[in-house]
Amino acid sequence: MSKNKIKLSALLITYNEVLHIEEVLKNLSFTDEVIVIDSFSTDGTIEIIKKFPNVELIQRPFINFTDQKTYALNQASNDWILFLDADERVTESLKKEILNTINDSKKKIVAYYFYRTFMFKNRTLRFSGWQSDKNYRLFKKSKVHFDSSKIVHETLIVNGKSDVFKNKLIHYSYKDYNDYKNKMIKYGKMKAKEEFDKNKKAHFYHFIFRPLYKFVNHYILRLGFLDGIKGIKICYLNALGVYSRYKELKRLNSLH
Repeated sequence: MSKNKIKLSALLITYNEVLHIEEVLKNLSFTDEVIVIDSFSTDGTIEIIKKFPNVELIQRPFINFTDQKTYALNQASNDWILFLDADERVTESLKKEILNTINDSKKKIVAYYFYRTFMFKNRTLRFSGWQSDKNYRLFKKSKVHFDSSKIVHETLIVNGKSDVFKNKLIHYSYKDYNDYKNKMIKYGKMKAKEEFDKNKKAHFYHFIFRPLYKFVNHYILRLGFLDGIKGIKICYLNALGVYSRYKELKRLNSLH
């Protein structure tokens, strides 16, 4: 662990991340505290985490992303938080930018967006809607909270000024077709639950126009066709996630 003037806590929530967990924990060795909240992984993730004596492991049932991340945030000892997904990596240049930022007392920014470089089987996906992808990853614990009404694609509420980092995170989100497909279906179903809780209904046009718009927007307007066959796959699976949302919403509607 580093000897930063300003201490930095790194947080992860995990479930069956055996492919990524060792590399991400090594990647976070520059931080002062690493806490992993795991949802009872069964694939060897836990055994790897236990090889890192400076990493605190807490196992806790998964309810939804916002609930799990809120819990994780409350476990951190330090005000500055670096909150990553297991499939994300901090580059050397980004690491320097992070440390310089939190140790600069003149800066009044309390939360930072990171742009992400999306990796498709270890090759960069340059378009397909991901070129503008960014998320809050560095922020002050005392100035933020997660929006409890969002259970997937969680939203950070920031009490103060935000900014965007120059350097990008590396995002290894696409392992293979079935992995990404299952991820999109899972997110779609969780989004359906979120919309069901707001009394929204699924109508026939949602199954046609919403997925079609998603595909056309990412493949044509967001230049997915420039990514070749990779772009077709990603844009199709993103549209499938939208279709899965309304299929699940219709199912939930029919039960009530």
